[in-house]
Amino acid sequence: MCATCGCGDTTGPRVSVVADGEQEQEHDDHGHGHGHGHEHDHEHGHPDHTVILEQQVLAKNDGIAVHNRQWMRSRRITAINIMSSPGAGKTTLLARTIRELGCQRPIAVIEGDQETRLDAERIRETGASVVQVNTGAGCHLDAAMIDRALRALDPAEESLLLIENVGNLVCPALFDLGEEGKVVLISTPEGADKPKKYPHIFAVADLVVINKIDLLPYVEFDVDACVEQARILNPAVRVVVLSATTGEGMDEWYEWIGSRSAISPVAVDN
Repeated sequence: MCATCGCGDTTGPRVSVVADGEQEQEHDDHGHGHGHGHEHDHEHGHPDHTVILEQQVLAKNDGIAVHNRQWMRSRRITAINIMSSPGAGKTTLLARTIRELGCQRPIAVIEGDQETRLDAERIRETGASVVQVNTGAGCHLDAAMIDRALRALDPAEESLLLIENVGNLVCPALFDLGEEGKVVLISTPEGADKPKKYPHIFAVADLVVINKIDLLPYVEFDVDACVEQARILNPAVRVVVLSATTGEGMDEWYEWIGSRSAISPVAVDN
């Protein structure tokens, strides 16, 4: 079981990375930085040992994330990590973004889910390059998974890389993937109190997207109250209100993506 978040089972998660035209490849994810393995010899439930292991897991992850970031920056690839609870509309947002921005620059996608290739198939229909990462019992992507996905995907220089994280508002906030921007997506049917309930993910976000505003006449959702809660936790956070279904507010989302893209190439550490 993961010392950092408690997900997984006694054998560690099954992680598979599937690119276009490839057979599904499964990996026992022990030892790559995700922390689901049992190489450690501490007694489960011991607070001090758990804290030490969590620090080791995150430190190893952060080291891989640094290399991911350097590799992508050297190729002027802009990676955006999109996090949300299940059903908030991540895949719909990605599909519309690809259709409307794909003529301006190459777009590639890393899809994270516990099981199935359903979202990757939806993305593939847009014409974008996509890799599916299935985490098995794992509840988030980590930097080592992104490293392997990048090797399979091989995104073009100056491309936009959209990472759809596993649906979860807790664990994804802990793991740096090497991205240039963290986005938290919430939808109006979920209720306006998400920042209060899941403060850490909002505290680390660069952008909060409130999706499904086309449903505001039919649900109880106070946009102003939600924005206020998010900015109490993260005063500098930007908030975009949109509908990925109707297209309302999408221009502001695209403007924010452009603001993350002016990155100078840097050398990659070998």
